[in-house]
Formats: sequence, C-alpha cells, structure tokens
Amino acid sequence: MIDNQPKKTKAFIAGVNLKDPNFDYYMTELANLTEANNMEVVGQAYQNLENIVAGTYFGVGKINEIKAMAHGLKAKVLILNDELSPVQIRNLEKLTKLRVIDRTELILEIFASRAQTKQAKLQVQLARLQYELPRLHPSENNLDQQRGGGFANRGAGESKLEMNRRTIGKQISAIKKELKAVESQEEIKATRRNQSRIPKVALVGYTNAGKSTTMNGLLKVFAGENADKQVFVKNMLFATLDTSVRRIDMKDNFSFILSDTVGFISKLPHNLVESFKATLQEAKDADLLINVVDASDPNMIQMIRTTQQVLNEIGVKGIPMITAYNKADKTERNFPQIEGDDILYSAIDDKSIKMLADLIVKRVFANYNKVNLKLPLTDGKLIAYLHDRANVLTEDYKDDGVYVTANVAPDDQARFKKYEI
Repeated sequence: MIDNQPKKTKAFIAGVNLKDPNFDYYMTELANLTEANNMEVVGQAYQNLENIVAGTYFGVGKINEIKAMAHGLKAKVLILNDELSPVQIRNLEKLTKLRVIDRTELILEIFASRAQTKQAKLQVQLARLQYELPRLHPSENNLDQQRGGGFANRGAGESKLEMNRRTIGKQISAIKKELKAVESQEEIKATRRNQSRIPKVALVGYTNAGKSTTMNGLLKVFAGENADKQVFVKNMLFATLDTSVRRIDMKDNFSFILSDTVGFISKLPHNLVESFKATLQEAKDADLLINVVDASDPNMIQMIRTTQQVLNEIGVKGIPMITAYNKADKTERNFPQIEGDDILYSAIDDKSIKMLADLIVKRVFANYNKVNLKLPLTDGKLIAYLHDRANVLTEDYKDDGVYVTANVAPDDQARFKKYEI
C-alpha cells in the first residue's frame, strides 16, 4: 500500500527557563503547537538561566549541544519557546545551521493554515506582516532564503530592504482599511443582535477544550440534527478561528444567542490578540460567559488562568461566568453534576448538555419576571416589541385585548407594568 501522506518536517524544540514554575507546561504546549503545524518533534532541550542571552538566546555551550542533538536526530527546524529578536534568530541560524522558528511565528503559521473566512485571513495576514516588518534585514545567510511564509526578500541589499519596508507598510495600511470594512459589516450584524433582548451567551476558553463540540451538542439537543447549523469540530489546536453565532430555542420559549469564539493559548502573540479583538467582540457583548475547560488535562488550572489573562487583555471584565469542565467522560468522576455555579459534563452526552442548558437558563434569566399581561389589540408595535425582547409563554387574542404570559427582562418590567393583570 502506497502512503501518499507528505513526510512531516522533523523539529527540535528548546527553551530557556527563567525559574518559571509553568515552564514544563509551556514546553508541552510548544510540542503540541509543533505537531499542530504538521511537524514531528524528534527531541527537546532547555537551559536554566537568570537572564536570556541578548544576542543568542542560549549560552554558546548550550547552542553547540542543541546543534549536535538536532543534527543527530535529522531535525531541519529549531523551534523556540519565546518570541525572539531578529538578531537572536539570525545568530542562532548561523550557529546551528537550522531554520529557527520562535513561538510567535509558529502560532502565526498555524493561524494562517486554519483561516477560512475573509475576516480571519485578513486578521492573520495583518498580524504576520506586523511580525515580519522589524525582521527584514540584508543578510548573507543562505538559510534566510528558506524561511516559509515570510514576506521578505532577504540578502538583496539596503536599498532593496528599504523598498520591502515601504511595500509592507503599504500592505499593512491596505489590509487595515479592508479589515475595517469587513468589521463594519460584522458590527451591523452584532448591533442587530444587541437590539434584541434575547440574552447572549459566549463560549470562551482554551483551544481544543471542546467549545465547538459543546455548541453542536446544544444545537443537536434543541434544534435537531441540522447540518447547516453545526459548526466545524476537529481534535486539533485552533481548529476554527471564526466566531460562530447560533440561536438556541429551548422549552418554555426560552431562547438565547450562543457564540463560539476563537480558542486561547499561553503567550498568544500580542499582534494576533490585537487583530482578533473584533472577532472576540461577541465575548465583550455577552450577558454570560461559558469558560469551557478540559477536565481531563493535568494543566487545567493553568489553562483557566490563561483564559482569564486573554479576556483581561481584550477588555472583557465584570461579565458573569460559568466554568464548564468538559471531557468528564475521560476522567474517573461522576457526571454530569453541578458544582456551585460550575458544571462537570461531557459535550458528547445529551444528559450533560441538557444540564448545561438548564444552568445557562438559570443564570441568564435569573432576574426575569413572569407576568400576565393584557395588551391593546391595536398596538402591534408593542406586541412585536414584547416578542422580540421577552420570552412569550402563552398568547391569546380576545375581543378586548391580547392576553399574554411572558418572562420579561429587568429593564423592560417598568414598561409593561401598567398592562399587568
């Protein structure tokens, strides 16, 4: 049988530990990111230091050790756990005779391969250009010509370098302009959603924790098997970069808008966070956040911290949150179960999904009042407004008015007070 799968590039991963208690976790994450970029990790090394070596990241002795190990393992790429300066990358390439990729470039490459929509592609391209701009340089190092995905024509002299800088500067301006137009269209859609009083719930959390599977589980239980509504799911980091928005209609006419946002990871590049702020707007506009966590992962606590750090960075604060510990089927614990304001569940288990949905309803509709109203038959706008902004349970048209039972949002209760019966 002929294997048509392309051979994976062999990569050696390495990092400097500045007495960081989370260093082992970051290195595990780096290995997972490398695999997600279709590379094979053949070995790894690290060095304990008080400070990063300014010109070369590692000390010279460690560089020679890494070079010998990497070449012995037939590695073609050296992947490092931090974002490096252009000088550090150039020096390490010369000393190791390997292509060097830092953590930021690795994440950018993954994002570039995953982007599907126009908005996501523009966001990734912008972050990539902003990363590449300070890294343009005239160089005699032939390895520079081998770098993948870059925008620089290295080794062509100072005048060519300046021309490249101007070209990239123009590209950045053009992409920002195009992105602004796309984001304006998305803002119009978001404004329409925000005008409705249907509560907004956003799934946030670490990449590959099961946010999309959770959304599909809710859609399956409450909307049936509808292929058009299901979102893309795959067991890999950053399977989707686009925010998916769906309406979930439950029993008793309870409805909410559910959004599935891009996943987070430690040390997410700043340019990428900036570029994706518009995509993460759904989280900022939410009435409730569901922080989906992989309960089977030994680094679960660190993942929760990472999510909180990214949320703080994009300005998401003060929004109520449920921590949803997913993948309980991979643990020894009994599930589903409510733990205070949180839940232990499995996104592939219908009973779990129903319990999660009940918890969401309990949280987002906590301050809604169930009222009986008698509305004027002639006031079509008021009746439409009620349907748009409340959960209408029963509706009966009679000669003297429209009799309605509804769950009304806190900020609309005064408006309908005079119609209560």
